[in-house]
Amino acid sequence: MTTVSFERWSRACIELGITPHESDYRRVRRAWSGMSRHYHTLTHLDACLRELDGSRDLALRPAEVEMALWFHDAVYRSWRRDNELRSAELAARVLRTASPESVERIRQMILATLHCEDRLEGDSALVTDIDLSILGEAPAIYAQFERAIRREYWWVPRARYVAGRRKVLEGFLKRPTIYQHARFHEKYEIPARANLATALQTLAA
Repeated sequence: MTTVSFERWSRACIELGITPHESDYRRVRRAWSGMSRHYHTLTHLDACLRELDGSRDLALRPAEVEMALWFHDAVYRSWRRDNELRSAELAARVLRTASPESVERIRQMILATLHCEDRLEGDSALVTDIDLSILGEAPAIYAQFERAIRREYWWVPRARYVAGRRKVLEGFLKRPTIYQHARFHEKYEIPARANLATALQTLAA
């Protein structure tokens, strides 16, 4: 059973201090349902919300973390470089009746999913750990993830894709640690590094 329900959206809105509207929920859900998506789909959102369910006690402001996850890949076009920014802007528009402080924190959490920083703190670190949990999944699941990412970048010639993907994967492997929270590190760090190494070998084949 999916966690991406109006009931869950409503609870998050109420916890955030705003009135839930089904039109907003449907707007966000539609955003995640574009035909060009193969990994960044409602299935990914569902997986992220489930990860949050198991780590909610790590959140400083759980409702804000949840809303950041609802929006973090709401806007996604593989040929654009401003998806996170546009997702953050969408969140600010939809959540405009929340406090400005909450909206700004949610925006910053969404922008953190650019994964440009090795070290983050607080709820931004939790959001990125959740977003990267796929890296440490079972090898078969991770392999499906890699195939789905390639399908999203179908328009990129293979040589260019391999070079770009290798750079991304090597970037994660070069980090002192991929995950910020001990719970995520203990669960996912070792399998994530193994998956990344295997993916690099596959790209080189």
